[in-house]
Amino acid sequence: MSLRQSFLMAIKNIMSSKVRSLLTMLGIIIGVAAVIVIVGLGNGMETYMTDSFKSMGTNLLTVSIRGRGSSRSVSDEDMYQLVLDNPQYFDGVSPTVSYSGTVKIGTESLSSSVSGVSEDYIYMKDYKIAQGRDLSYMDMENRSKVCIVGNYIASEYFVGSPVGKEIKIGGNTFSIVGVMEEEADSTEGSTDDCVYIPYTTAARLSYTGSISSYTFAVKSEDTVTESKNIIEDELYDIFGSDSAYSVISLSEILDVMSQMIDILVAVLAGIAAISLVVGGIGIMNIMLVSVTERTREIGIRKALGAKQKHIMRQFVIEAATTSALGGVLGIAVGYGLSSVATSVIVSALEVDMKVSPSIGSVILACGISVAIGIIFGYLPAKKAAKLNPIDALRYE
Repeated sequence: MSLRQSFLMAIKNIMSSKVRSLLTMLGIIIGVAAVIVIVGLGNGMETYMTDSFKSMGTNLLTVSIRGRGSSRSVSDEDMYQLVLDNPQYFDGVSPTVSYSGTVKIGTESLSSSVSGVSEDYIYMKDYKIAQGRDLSYMDMENRSKVCIVGNYIASEYFVGSPVGKEIKIGGNTFSIVGVMEEEADSTEGSTDDCVYIPYTTAARLSYTGSISSYTFAVKSEDTVTESKNIIEDELYDIFGSDSAYSVISLSEILDVMSQMIDILVAVLAGIAAISLVVGGIGIMNIMLVSVTERTREIGIRKALGAKQKHIMRQFVIEAATTSALGGVLGIAVGYGLSSVATSVIVSALEVDMKVSPSIGSVILACGISVAIGIIFGYLPAKKAAKLNPIDALRYE
């Protein structure tokens, strides 16, 4: 009997007992579907997290200076010189000063974030100016009271272009010179709900006297670690202690979180895969029952000249086919559940995350299901192959 004939006979036997075959496949279906959904959820989480971090800038390094008293300090000129000395690593630097002044437009008080930045900050963050201009070097030199506002402020509180109009920040009047393009969803509290002013102006108005935070732009994400080491070495030379500063890399944080997600997904997928073993045991059990039910058939085939290898091959192929069909159904169920999960996440949690199964997980799940059929079908097939034809013919 050829492989094609064995396969067709296996399909015929499966279709002759549809309900029993479906129940036999159930463990495989559940296991494959669970693995696909879990891997898809992990892929979606990783993609969503990567996109979120990239929007914040994975090529950026945030430096916080705590200092060691008044004897040792670092100035913005020192940080600019560090960039000039290492042009192969750094693309720019911006001192950043958080300003706590309340934003007022007319009689309206806003909770918008106000940050003092340099003329390079918008470029470093890959933001775009929709109207007006960016902050300039002369704005920094003159400590000008000018600002750039986010799209939310421009659209919600102004009719037409707000460029040239005024707002109050902490009781000081600022002239709007630019409006940013929409970056998020133009809602309150989003990236579009912001105001940027010259860092020199922010430092003077907040009476800080010194700047304690810097944002560095790295030329390539591949050199983030080297760039971070350069900054840390420079600051250590100045302060003599690594407790006087901190350098945070979003790229490194993203790598760590991605590794954690990969480990979590692997553990959950492993737990889900236990049902594949349960499904394999179910296949082995039903194949043992099938051998008993078809004892006379086996005896007749042996009496007609069928060899042990032919009988064994027939039952192994039947077990593998049952498991493979369960795997195919599991893949279909897995993709269906992934679509449902995506809809639930988007509508209920309001998170733009897609549960996206990978082709690799589908191929792996299908391959495992076939392997399980072969492995767990071997024992029943061996039992069938070893049946004595005379005893088999006498079986009632």
